[in-house]
Amino acid sequence: MVISMNAIKQKLALVPNKPGCYLMKNKDGVIIYVGKAKKLKNRLSSYFRGTHTGKTAKLVSEIVDFEYVVVGSETESLILEINLIKEHDPKYNILLRDDKSYPYIELTNEKIPRLLVVRSLNKRKNKSRLYGPYPNVVAARNTVNLLNRMYPLRKCNTMNKKPCLYYHIGQCLGYCTNQVERQTVEQMEHDIIQFLKGDHTLITKKIKEEMLQESEKMNYEKAKELKDLLDYIEITLTKQKVEIKDNIDRDLFGYYVDKGYLSIQVFFIRSGKILERHSAIFPYIDEIEEELTRYIARFYEKNFLLPKEILVPEIVNTELLESFFQIPVKKPVKGVKYKLIEMANKNAEIALNEEFELIQKDGQRTVAANEELKELLHLDKLDRIELFDNSHLFGTFSVSGMVVFVNGKPSKNDYRKFKITENSNDEYAMMHEVTYRRYFRILKDNLVRPDLIIVDGGVGQIHVVREVVNSLGLPIMVVGLKKNDKHATSSLLAFEPIQELEIDRKSNLFYYLERMQDEVHNFTIHYHKQIRSKGSLESVLDHVEGIGEIRKKELLKKYKTITRLQQLSVTELEEILPSKTANHLYEFLQNYEKNRK
Repeated sequence: MVISMNAIKQKLALVPNKPGCYLMKNKDGVIIYVGKAKKLKNRLSSYFRGTHTGKTAKLVSEIVDFEYVVVGSETESLILEINLIKEHDPKYNILLRDDKSYPYIELTNEKIPRLLVVRSLNKRKNKSRLYGPYPNVVAARNTVNLLNRMYPLRKCNTMNKKPCLYYHIGQCLGYCTNQVERQTVEQMEHDIIQFLKGDHTLITKKIKEEMLQESEKMNYEKAKELKDLLDYIEITLTKQKVEIKDNIDRDLFGYYVDKGYLSIQVFFIRSGKILERHSAIFPYIDEIEEELTRYIARFYEKNFLLPKEILVPEIVNTELLESFFQIPVKKPVKGVKYKLIEMANKNAEIALNEEFELIQKDGQRTVAANEELKELLHLDKLDRIELFDNSHLFGTFSVSGMVVFVNGKPSKNDYRKFKITENSNDEYAMMHEVTYRRYFRILKDNLVRPDLIIVDGGVGQIHVVREVVNSLGLPIMVVGLKKNDKHATSSLLAFEPIQELEIDRKSNLFYYLERMQDEVHNFTIHYHKQIRSKGSLESVLDHVEGIGEIRKKELLKKYKTITRLQQLSVTELEEILPSKTANHLYEFLQNYEKNRK
C-alpha cells in the first residue's frame, strides 16, 4: 500500500528506540531493503531527513512504506535480519551468492578413509576433518596427489572385487582383498592430518629418506621425481609466515571506505601462515559498522568453515558477533595481530583504488543502461528481465533457455532450461510451449514476476508470447531483439502496434541489450549441445528421411557410432543406401557436426 510522506512521519513517531529490524517497501509492497538497528527510531528517521547520495539516494527514492520488528537483543536482531534477507532477497541488500568459494580437502571419516577435494561444505555431516581453504582447485588437487603419492590410502568410491591399478603402482594397499591392520591406517591418518594442519616435517623426512634410497640404487630418475615433490612442499605449500606462534586457525577482516563503496579483505590464517585471502567491493547503504557486521555474519553461509577465532577492526561489535558465532571475536589494539588488521585494511584500500574505475564503468554499462531501457519503454520499474531463446536441429533435440537479469546483472541461479515435449522446427509452437509453462508456474507457485520479457526473435514470436501472458492475465511487457543479415543485434521491437526502435550502436544500452542476447543464446546453445551429446546414433537415424527400421538396424550393426558414420563420403554412403537417402543422411550428419562446434 502506498502511503504519503505525512503518513510516514506519523508512523515514525510511533517507532520505539529499541533494537530490531526494519523492512523498506516500494509502491508494489515489495520489500527492497532489510536492516537492523540498536535504536530503530533513530535509524529509520535518518532515511527521511537530510540528503543522500549514491545507492542510498536510489533506495530512498523508492521507499513508500516500512515495517519494523522489535526484538529483545542485538543478537536476536542480527539473526532476524539475516533470516529476513534470505527469505525476501531484497533488491538493495548485498548478496553473497556470487562471492567466490574456495576448495577444501576432506579426509573422509570412513573405515578406510579417502582424500577428497570439496566445495559444498554445508552438505558434509562431519566438518571436523575438513582442511583449507586452498587458493584454487589446482592447489588442492596437487596437495591431494602429493599425499596419495606418499600414503597408500583408498582411492576408489566403492570397494572393487579385485585390486586396481593403484595397488599395482604402490599407491593403495588393496583394501578390497587384503586385511590391513587398523594401526597402519591410523598412523597414515595421523601423518596426513599433521601435514594438512601445516606440519610438513614428517612427510619431508619421509621424502628425503626415500630420495636417498633411490639415489643409492642409482635410480636417479626416481630420485629427481622425489626432489621435485620436496621442492613443491617448500615453495608452494609453505605460505607467507606471520609472527603468530600459537597455530590457531583464525580469519582476519579488514576494510576501507571511499566514494560510496566498502572494500573488505579477509585473510585466512592457518598454522601461523596466511593461507589465502578473499576480497569484496560493493556500494554501501547502511552505517559502515552495520554493513561490516552484516557481511561478517553472512560470510560463513558461503561454504567457509568457521575458524577457532575471528579478528576484526575496531568499529565492529565483537560482543554481538561472539554471541552469534559462539567463538571468540577480537579486535586487536596493538602487537602483531593489530599489524595484520592494518595490513588487511591497506590491502582493502589498494583493491578499491585499483578496481574503482572498472566498477564505475560496469555500473554505467549495466545499472545505468537498465535505467535507460526503463525510460525508453516507459516502465515504472525494471528490476527483473527474463529472456528466451530456442534451439533445435532440423526439428530434433528441441530446447529453450531462459536467462534472468536482476538490476542490470545476470542472476545465474534463476536461469532455467526447457526440453520441448515434442520435437518440431516450429519456432512459434516452441515459444508458446515454453513461455506458457514458465508463466503458468509463476501463477501457480506465486513466484517473482519479471517486469519485462525479451524474446530473441521477431514480430511473430512477440505476438505468441503476448498471447500467452495475456491469456494468463499477467500485465508484463513483451519486446523482441531483432538481428540484421549478419546475425548481429540491430534494433529493439516494442509497443503496440510494434515499433522498431533504433539503438545507438556505441551506447551503453546497445552493449547491454547485446550482452543479454549473447547470454541467452550461449546458454541455450550449450544446453542444446548437452542434449545432443546424449543422443545416440539410433535417435539420429530416426530423423533421417528414407531410413526405416531395417536400414537402421544394418547401419547400427555396421557403424555403431555417429563419429564412424560421419567419416563416410556421399559416394560411400550410396554403396549401402539409395542415392536420395544417402544425400539426406550426409547433409544431416554435416549439419549435426557444424552445430556441435
